[in-house]
Amino acid sequence: MRKIPTNSRARKSATATPHELPLDLHGAHIDQHAAAADRLYQALRHAMTGGMAKPGDALPPSRHLAAQTGFRRNTVTDAYERLIADGFAVARVGSGTFVAERIPSAIAGKAPKRIAIAEPQRGTLALGCTDIDETTLRRFRTFAGRRLRTFGSEHLHYGDPRGSLELRIAIANHLLSARGLRCDPDQIMLTSGTQHGLRIVLSAILKPGEQIWVEDPGYPAARKSIEHYGGRPVSVPVDDRGMIVAKGRATAPHARAAYVTPSHQFPLGVQMAMPRRLELLDWARTADAFVFEDDYDSEFRYDGAPLLSLAGIDHLRRVVYMGTFAKTLFPGLRIGYCALPENLISPVAAARAAMDRFPATVMEGAIADMLNSGAFAANLRRVRSRYRDARDALARTLIDASDGQLSVPVPSQGLHLVARFAPATPLQTAADAKAAAGVEGWLLADTYLRARPAPGFVLGFSGHPIRKIVAAAETLAKASTAALRVHRQATAKPRRGTHGRGS
Repeated sequence: MRKIPTNSRARKSATATPHELPLDLHGAHIDQHAAAADRLYQALRHAMTGGMAKPGDALPPSRHLAAQTGFRRNTVTDAYERLIADGFAVARVGSGTFVAERIPSAIAGKAPKRIAIAEPQRGTLALGCTDIDETTLRRFRTFAGRRLRTFGSEHLHYGDPRGSLELRIAIANHLLSARGLRCDPDQIMLTSGTQHGLRIVLSAILKPGEQIWVEDPGYPAARKSIEHYGGRPVSVPVDDRGMIVAKGRATAPHARAAYVTPSHQFPLGVQMAMPRRLELLDWARTADAFVFEDDYDSEFRYDGAPLLSLAGIDHLRRVVYMGTFAKTLFPGLRIGYCALPENLISPVAAARAAMDRFPATVMEGAIADMLNSGAFAANLRRVRSRYRDARDALARTLIDASDGQLSVPVPSQGLHLVARFAPATPLQTAADAKAAAGVEGWLLADTYLRARPAPGFVLGFSGHPIRKIVAAAETLAKASTAALRVHRQATAKPRRGTHGRGS
């Protein structure tokens, strides 16, 4: 047991207090979920700031306070040591522990504020959920365990701001085979996710206040990242061929960058047509701008061959390619990556070093093993089939249960779909239906910036059991037809002579 001064029973003084100290161990100032020593510390601090234990008063000997409160003696010792460390008490060798003559401002009398933080959706039809089969999980555990057992010196010092060379080589090989993107491992930078990568590159190439094209409708999180950095998102509308580049040229011809999701536009799911892709790259070259290609779910293509990436067409001259393992493995890894044009490697690496120095290294080797062994590709094949079945079940149920009131194009790629009402339907109809159904997912209208919003839903089908998808889809479809019926009744015109005056 650690030694701290304890009050001598033989000592008599005007400042001595009875062995029994009134303590409130159950008030609002106590975190009942905290460890015992923390709860006792909070009670003692409350007694001091509330005047029950005055400056200079002796605190009870640890053994007596342990007997009074029912805590172990080492718990009392821990609480006393924390009071001393925080300036609420002082220890006098041979005399005991005393309330400090001057204590910090009174804080224990107030209940701690509960800060509400919005948590991401996790229920059925939520976006961003993933699935991983037991075979893949077993392989990952094996690789991770092996790497931990052979713990190397690379984890004991700061590393390359871009991340480990081993994983960057594995990612470069994957991008070549899966996306037709040829790049040197030196052009790869590991990040904690797409938004992290976006923020790092923005800080390296843009000044606050400069304009950036964003798709409208588009990904709200990317817009928030741009705004948080200090950039100015410029709304560029999207049609069935992707971002309308001519609109961007007309609105902000001198923008410094464009953020796009060309392979599977979020949220509409359309693919950017080749003429639009070439037009976007031409603009980037003439405007001395860069294009951020968010290839967030390209690995999940269900029909036809994989599409060539925009960066592959550009040969990484003006395009910053961004990918992530959040959907191909699981979000808890917090590992994504960027492929950079050669002239951006140095400034982006410097920005990364200034921001958070370098990526976490512990899991890098295990992910490299997944990629190099074929386990990563095998997992993609298995979950791709599972997600295809989930996609089909969701689309079929929405169409059937809504009696065709919802239009549900079946996407050939990705992990979400869009269900729409007729264009003339008020936006509130979708909001009312979603609230009544109590399901997750997004309102389509929430993804718009300046373009005219469309009524409908953005619904995820990955990472959810099919039986739950079907049940949630039925509930949402029925709520949608009910909301439509209420809207039509509210807007129907009364028949002439039926409800007129004097009837």
